Amino acid sequence: MDLQLKDKVVVVTGGSAGIGLEAARLFAAEGARVLICARREDKLAAAASDIADSTGSDVDTVAVDVTNVADLDRLVSYVTERYGRIDVLVNNAGTGTYKPFLEVTDEELVYGMQINFFAQFRLTQRFAPMMIAQHYGVVINVAGETGIKVMHPPFRSSCTGPAKSAEIRLSKVLATELGEHNIRVNCVVPGLVYTDDRFGKWEREMAKTELDDEEAKATRKDWGRNIARPDHEWGTAEELANVIVFAASDRSSFVNGAVLVADGAEDKS
Repeated sequence: MDLQLKDKVVVVTGGSAGIGLEAARLFAAEGARVLICARREDKLAAAASDIADSTGSDVDTVAVDVTNVADLDRLVSYVTERYGRIDVLVNNAGTGTYKPFLEVTDEELVYGMQINFFAQFRLTQRFAPMMIAQHYGVVINVAGETGIKVMHPPFRSSCTGPAKSAEIRLSKVLATELGEHNIRVNCVVPGLVYTDDRFGKWEREMAKTELDDEEAKATRKDWGRNIARPDHEWGTAEELANVIVFAASDRSSFVNGAVLVADGAEDKS
């Protein structure tokens, strides 16, 4: 299916690994003009090379810390000067902190809101005027299932869950407010999606130490048991990328203000 994304200008935050990388790869394969951003230039360069090797398409890169307002302003200026428009913004950068409520530090609380919610709010606010002027745009906010479910241990989510809930609510509010300008805003909510970095961080937080391969395997063994698929395995970044890219395309033109849950029908309510 042609997703009608050829030559669309697409910005993906958190685009150097995981879900963001795979979404950027699929956008590039569809012929879009893709810019990925993340904090580390070396990882961005490696991601761009990987995408070029697999799709034959070059992607642009800008090193950005989405919790830094000056970096967001610099990104918007770069896109304005280089492309003169933005068609799709994928607010994918984010993280999770899974600790008991009484152990969450003030620094972790503030950072969780900054990277998960404030970054999405601020960057969308900065790109929206360009979308309004061109009377077209799509924003995809990537949240997480802690925003819609009370997670059982070990995924304690008093720090991350409220920030993810705010992302979801923001998406629905903006879908109404910006819809009159032909701008769609949807929120994709991943369940347990495997990446080395993500699972490694969770394991360290839960065990409060580094784990070897066998210890990590034992820690993970029950995480996916409630996922309704034959192998009970976690989702993949590629599977989430398919949802994101379709939601960003004009093939989903009547989908606005939606909360698109992709969790394998995981039962953790």
